[in-house]
Amino acid sequence: MRMVVATDSVSVTIDGHEVTVPVGTSIYDAAVAAGVDIPTLCYHPNITASANCRLCVVEQSDGTTGEAPADDAALRGETKFLSSCRALVEPGQILFTQSEGVRQSRRGSLRLLLAGVDLSEAPDLVGLLTEYNVSPDGESARSQLAVIDDNPYYVRDYAKCVMCWRCVDVCGDEVQLTYAIEPGERGFHVRISTSEYDGIMDTTCVYCGNCVQVCPSGALKTRVQWELEQNGFVRDDRVVQTTCSFCGVGCGLDVHVRNGQITHAMSPENHPVNQGWLCVKGRFGWDYAQSEDRLTHPLVRVGDRGSGQWRRTSWDEALDLVARRLLEIRDGCGSDALAVYGSSKCTNEDNYLLQKFTRVVLGTNNIDNCTRLCHASSVAALGMSLGTGAFTNSLDEISENDVIYVTGSNTTETHPITALKIKAAVRAGAKLIVADPRAIELTRWADVHLQARTGTDVPMYNALLHVIVRDGLVDEDFVAQRVNEFEAVAKAVQYWTPDRQEALTGIPAAHIERAARLIGEADKTAFYWGLGISEHTHGTEACLTLINLCLATGNVGRRGTGLNPLRGQNNVQGTSDVGAIPMYFTDYRSVEDEAFRGFFEQQWGVQLPSRPGLTTIEIGNAAGRGDVRGMYIMGENPLMSDPDLHAARDHFGNLDFLVVQDIFMTETAEIADVVLPASSWAEKDGTYTNTDRRVQRVRPVLQLPGEAREDWAIIADISRRMGRDLGLESPSQIFDEIASVTPSHAGLSHARLDKEGGIRWPSLTPDDPGAQWLFDDRFPTDDGRATMHPVEWRENVEIPDAEYPFIFNTGRVLYHWHTGAMTRRSKLNEAYPEPLIEVSPEDAEQLGVPKSGLVRVTSRRGSVEARAWITRRVPPGTLYMSWHFAEAAANLLTINALDPVSKIPEYKICACRIDLLESEPRKSSRSLSSAEA
Repeated sequence: MRMVVATDSVSVTIDGHEVTVPVGTSIYDAAVAAGVDIPTLCYHPNITASANCRLCVVEQSDGTTGEAPADDAALRGETKFLSSCRALVEPGQILFTQSEGVRQSRRGSLRLLLAGVDLSEAPDLVGLLTEYNVSPDGESARSQLAVIDDNPYYVRDYAKCVMCWRCVDVCGDEVQLTYAIEPGERGFHVRISTSEYDGIMDTTCVYCGNCVQVCPSGALKTRVQWELEQNGFVRDDRVVQTTCSFCGVGCGLDVHVRNGQITHAMSPENHPVNQGWLCVKGRFGWDYAQSEDRLTHPLVRVGDRGSGQWRRTSWDEALDLVARRLLEIRDGCGSDALAVYGSSKCTNEDNYLLQKFTRVVLGTNNIDNCTRLCHASSVAALGMSLGTGAFTNSLDEISENDVIYVTGSNTTETHPITALKIKAAVRAGAKLIVADPRAIELTRWADVHLQARTGTDVPMYNALLHVIVRDGLVDEDFVAQRVNEFEAVAKAVQYWTPDRQEALTGIPAAHIERAARLIGEADKTAFYWGLGISEHTHGTEACLTLINLCLATGNVGRRGTGLNPLRGQNNVQGTSDVGAIPMYFTDYRSVEDEAFRGFFEQQWGVQLPSRPGLTTIEIGNAAGRGDVRGMYIMGENPLMSDPDLHAARDHFGNLDFLVVQDIFMTETAEIADVVLPASSWAEKDGTYTNTDRRVQRVRPVLQLPGEAREDWAIIADISRRMGRDLGLESPSQIFDEIASVTPSHAGLSHARLDKEGGIRWPSLTPDDPGAQWLFDDRFPTDDGRATMHPVEWRENVEIPDAEYPFIFNTGRVLYHWHTGAMTRRSKLNEAYPEPLIEVSPEDAEQLGVPKSGLVRVTSRRGSVEARAWITRRVPPGTLYMSWHFAEAAANLLTINALDPVSKIPEYKICACRIDLLESEPRKSSRSLSSAEA
């Protein structure tokens, strides 16, 4: 049912039941509120009603008795038929949903459907045929139409298409705005197809499968479903509600299982995060969990490191070896000679137990996770300014933003469901500002595109604030009551006039002026950002300038505003929340604070280290120096994700002992001493915390393969073998301990989440619903106020020169994830099967690089070879490449240089050159032909 915002109400009578609903409610929704069932076909609760099918008709009487109208009342003008999905209630209406006139109308509609369509896989419609005594009269007109299976993800069975238009609406204006399909032909030959009947892989389709989600008749279904049906498949054994394992949005999934195998994934239409919509990874990317490459037994290396020679062993032998070697290093070299990586792909429970093991058993704070490689700068800057670092508002509020500011985030590819919400808000009237060096897809919808040169975020934000201050657009009351150091910042940005910043950033001064006015004049502006501003050696400074802009305009601490970093991994927020970082316990309480440390010493019964540990890249560097001698890595792959991979491989190769706990033989596992088979998303029981702080349940869908174990259970077993029982025997018990030591989670439990669904922290008591937005009256600082910080511009650590004249920039693409360990073992790989290097048309012409030509890109650290994608997405002078492909690992080129505050590495800028290797273009992959700009 759609939410209707109204202050007035109206009363109507439906089948003798009086119901009062808000003005603007549809008759159908009023009937639902009254408990009256009306059959539908084209209607969908999350799509604007089209009234195509006429099954939901009701009869409105102009009488006053409330008696059902006569059969021919409509013919005599005494009543009228209304499509209940589209018609709105009016005061005093008397409506009938089962009058004989209504039933005759529905019989006629059903007969027309049955004449043209195979309804055998539309169970709701089959039931209606029986109820309305309508039977087939020969073969349907479309029964001989072929099934179209021209892509790896879903099929189209035109014999079953009822022309409800749901798929067209979803693909078009209602949801995706992709416009890959449209109606074609006429009469009985009409069908939903692609433009000019091209194959779906030659269209703009992004394989989200949302058309499959809404199809009511079986005309659209996943390819796996269809293939199973060809082999006699009837129906699934069970459906498991869980949470997606990819980005930080946290979409809900209904995973269908038969005979111990996943058949397909749908999503609940009432899920509070994604309302039933999914992206290609959520819909089709689950099959990695069933890959034949899964690790199923413990392995011990028998050859030289990296030789690929392994011996299968028992769990007892493997864990005894791990425990013995870790004890030897701890007791012989000191606790800080050990280091641990947590995993943002694992649950809160896994990571909490791992950080407890690290501090209590190993005796070190040397634990970190991939937050160090993505939003560490954001968290640091938010902590410096606001007192804590997390999404201040919620994804729900995007629809309430007057101005949406997106920076450093290719949202349609990295957080597709968030992008749907942004597009919907823009179509509803919100203004969109996109700040990005590339012409990403969202720029098509932007009112202003601030296309800064890569790495010039600081002068851009200083210039925006310059205009805000100059033109009197500061929220003076908010600043006076809740902000420190405004005057210092206002003085610092005087230098950054729009003209001066243009010389450095390349953004026209007029664009800065317009964007600043949009922000300053709006009631509610929200800021959303990704790794494009955080993954720099000046990432913390860039985030501070963005926060300055938000604070000066009073856009935090209120509904519909906020500072909202879009977290990249499914549980990167939660992994840090539960303390798998080197400087904080749970809830971001410093390990250096004597009171906090004393609390955890009392809870855990052991003296804890007081010095902050090493961060992710610092750990690798220390291994290279011989300071870190042993490592335990859970679910991370640094030999693909770390910068300057040549150096990283040397560093990790220098370890005395390396344990990798993972689901695949990753590049990092290949050099380990012991490899432990762990649980994938599909076998996990626990919780993830999404980007807007919503803690959600993850439930096991499959049995663990072979002898693989749950991650938390492996850690608990090793701890016992090292002489310390951590006293936690299940995910729910682990979460209870998290809640007991973490004030922001005190009101949460597995039982409550199972009953109520996801809940955002902070939730302080079992009846606390959680906070949709933060800081409505004060900030968590000593004086309750936020602090602004003057920031000066620093040049990037490596800039182009005559030998290396290009900027090399890295990131993600829609069809892949992280280091590719999961998605390259999935059907997702068929949509984007090889690495591509984005080159501007201007640069390609000057260098003589043809479309799909093979090129080599070289930096001061290494080279990669891949095909060129000539596209206007990148500006001249910049090359862009994803880092998902081991055969052309982008991080061979990147530089091991760190932000001095957050210790995040520089992934967005290094100097490089490009050389043509092969002038004869090869056949383009689908990703080139469909997406080229």
